[in-house]
Amino acid sequence: MSFSVAELQSSYEQQGFLSGLPVLSEVELQEAREAFGRLEKEFGEEYTQYSLHNVHLQFEWVMALAKHPRVLETVRAILGPDVILLDSRFICKYPALSNSTSSRLVGNNITTDTEQKGAPWYKDRNDGTAQTGQQEKPEQIPFVAWHQDMRYWGVAGGPVLSVWLALDDSLEDNGALQVIPGSHSSGLLPHQKSPRPGNMLSVNQEIPEHLVQVDKAVLCPLLAGQMSVHDGLLVHGSDPNLSGRRRCGFVIRFVPTCAYPIQDPDRPRRFNATMLVCGNDKFRNFLNSSLKL
Repeated sequence: MSFSVAELQSSYEQQGFLSGLPVLSEVELQEAREAFGRLEKEFGEEYTQYSLHNVHLQFEWVMALAKHPRVLETVRAILGPDVILLDSRFICKYPALSNSTSSRLVGNNITTDTEQKGAPWYKDRNDGTAQTGQQEKPEQIPFVAWHQDMRYWGVAGGPVLSVWLALDDSLEDNGALQVIPGSHSSGLLPHQKSPRPGNMLSVNQEIPEHLVQVDKAVLCPLLAGQMSVHDGLLVHGSDPNLSGRRRCGFVIRFVPTCAYPIQDPDRPRRFNATMLVCGNDKFRNFLNSSLKL
């Protein structure tokens, strides 16, 4: 690691994110891309764009990504020695104007034909986060509105840290992550229904514009094999993928073992894929997390 633990902690505490951190070697990246390509061929892009949820339980190569030493080194530096893997998901933002996929929008959730016809056991899209892949009209090109992840995660007692591990280059033209540095210090902000068409958040919410310091937004470009990490309270979003290239990433959520699930009747959550990945879990607040795999 090119930065000391103290430097990582200080920067993350002040800014709420870190970006451009190297993780995968060329060989590891190639192997991961090939493995994901096989899933694309097996299930189709309509499915792989968002519905590969918690497949670290199914595929050893995905588990290896989630527990990669360079990933956990950074996670431990921020969250401490005792860490639970909370959730994981592949997110592919395919080119917005591509005709290669088709799906339909049902309410605020994007429901693909693949999902309707029966999907693998590990599919679960009801988690309130971004969903992709609808065949858009030009005025409905998908974007991710400004939001905070903690609005959708029923967790208290500790922070949620999100990792984006890039399998493809994530750049401005294909909709890279944008963040508002330091916004995590403002606490949980109000969210409202978004009036703009194309918002990929499943509950179609956004933070009101007057509460977002857009002039301070920072782009977080990543090369394939790099990762960014951000706090669950950091305000962030992303623009449409207007390139001809896929933008695929593996999102992994981590919490310290002191965190615990809370019941929110408006956003019920299930945490069926948690596991201890670092240290010890004396709290045992999450199902399955006492097992270190």
